[in-house]
Amino acid sequence: MSMRESGEMYLETILILSEKSPAVRSVDVGEYMGYSKPSVSRAVGLLKKDGMIKTDSAGHITLTEKGAERARSIYERHTLLSRLLMDLGVDEATAAEDACRIEHYISDATFEAIKNHVREHGGKL
Repeated sequence: MSMRESGEMYLETILILSEKSPAVRSVDVGEYMGYSKPSVSRAVGLLKKDGMIKTDSAGHITLTEKGAERARSIYERHTLLSRLLMDLGVDEATAAEDACRIEHYISDATFEAIKNHVREHGGKL
């Protein structure tokens, strides 16, 4: 898994957790993703360095504007691709798993074409 993919997965997880609770901690991210403390700590450090997240003195993680924008983009890809795969007859668990793989590698142009196709053929966005 590339750092880009890994970083995007962390950002998406922080977004999802922050919608459920105002206080997201590294331990919450690790539990949600099934990753160890050292892995999460390393990723948090890299995301902070890249200006994607901030942490406060209590260890709470928040997305920066740049991080939130990227997280929302990845989450949109995930939800649309999952729905599209389920519309094609793929079971929900497999669709979610495959969408998670696809969302990190698909180009912006291809994703926009998929969105337009879904829009034109009566699908929900």
